[in-house]
This record gives sequence, structure tokens and C-alpha cells, in this order.
Amino acid sequence: MELTARQQEIKDEFIRVRGTWSDTWEGVLRLDPEFLRAYLNFSAVPWRSGVLDPKVKEFIYIAIDANATHMYLPGVRQHIKAALALGATPQEIMEVLELSATLGIHAMNIGVPILVEVLTEKGLRNGPAPLDDRQEQLKADFTKTRGYWHTFWDEMLELDPDMFEAYTEFSSVPWRTGTLEPKVKEFVYIAFDTAATHLYVKGLKLHIENAIGYGATPREILEVMEIASVLGIHGVTAAAPILLEEMEAAQRAT
Repeated sequence: MELTARQQEIKDEFIRVRGTWSDTWEGVLRLDPEFLRAYLNFSAVPWRSGVLDPKVKEFIYIAIDANATHMYLPGVRQHIKAALALGATPQEIMEVLELSATLGIHAMNIGVPILVEVLTEKGLRNGPAPLDDRQEQLKADFTKTRGYWHTFWDEMLELDPDMFEAYTEFSSVPWRTGTLEPKVKEFVYIAFDTAATHLYVKGLKLHIENAIGYGATPREILEVMEIASVLGIHGVTAAAPILLEEMEAAQRAT
């Protein structure tokens, strides 16, 4: 089915503004080209007036598409391809993926304080125990490698130092061996913490503070959030091909 003149115009503008195109957009373009045009205007804000390097923008898309709360693989492929075309190295993209993999620890960041609260309410805990030498060393190692400490780590370190040590080793790999500058690493954390599929407020605040500490500007951080704000479109891009298939099936049945 050939595109209409208007559909072709919108597709061409999309490629010009966003610098990329994917088959996932074809169904939306055919079903409602004006909706796609409106989405383009929405998603293009950080591309028309933004301050982040285009390669970094693609890293942010990868971070919100490739994390455990979303896993939108067509977007992962599209933005990895675009990042490579913009000069990103495989090592840089792998680093983005490794940073995104830390999202799972939020089960502990949220769960352990609630566990402590319940234990206290039931009289099974009287307060934090003093850290032993090993725990103090683990805290120092984390702070040195990751560049910060937050109180939401305190109770995990106290209750299960083995878990904390293993997480420190896991999460520190891209900080020890990676090539992305620290503020870009923090942008990745901000992206998946602020995304609609996660919305982890404590982590978001922490990583905004860290990013500013590494020299990020408010405009850069706002741009990360703007990129993450378009995530909802994946409901449309995933469902539009199904609608087209069912339309064709219904036509064949008549």
C-alpha cells in the first residue's frame, strides 16, 4: 500500500527531525498520520532546542527502552542503530545497558526500610546496630567507587553486608572500567528512575543531585526527562500493527 502525499510528507519530516525511522512507525503512519505528526512535535522538543549531544540522547532512549520495567525491544534496536550511526562505540552502549541493569536493586531500597519498620513495630528491632569493621570498609568502598552515599543504603548494609558487597561489585563495573563521563552515567539513572514505568522518586532526586555535582545543567537534566516522557507512545507502536492485521483479517472474512 503506497503512502499518500501527506503520509510521505510526515515520514520525511520525522526522518529529518529525528534522524531515524523504524518499521514500528509504519502502522501508526498509515492509521493516523496526524497523530504521528503530533507525536513528532512532542518528541522533537529536545531535538529542536536541546543541549545534549545527539549520541547521548540515543543513550537515554536506550536506557528507558532496555530496562526491566519496560523492555521495549523494537525501540532498543532502533536507538542502538541510531547511536552507532552517530559514532557511539559498542562499549559505550554496553555501559548504558549495564547502568540500566541496576534498576533491580530498588526492590531492596524500597523493601528493606519497610521490613525495618515492621520489625520495629513488632518489637523485634530496637534501632540500628553499629557497623563492624567490614561494614565500614564496604561503605567506604562504595562511596569511593560510586562517588556518593545515601541513607537508604544504611539498613541494607547493616542487615545483609554480603548482599551489599555483591551489589557494590555489580553496580561499580561501569564506574571502574567504563568510558562515559560521570554526568552521562547519572543521566542514565535519571532516565529510568523518572520513566512512567518506574517512577522511583528517591533515586531520581539522588541522581539529579549527583548529576549537578558532576557539572550537569538544569537544561540538560530537563532534556533527559523530556526524552523519557515519550515512552507512552510504545503502547501505540506495539498495538497499531495488531489493529492493521485484524482489519485485514476482518476484510478477508467478509
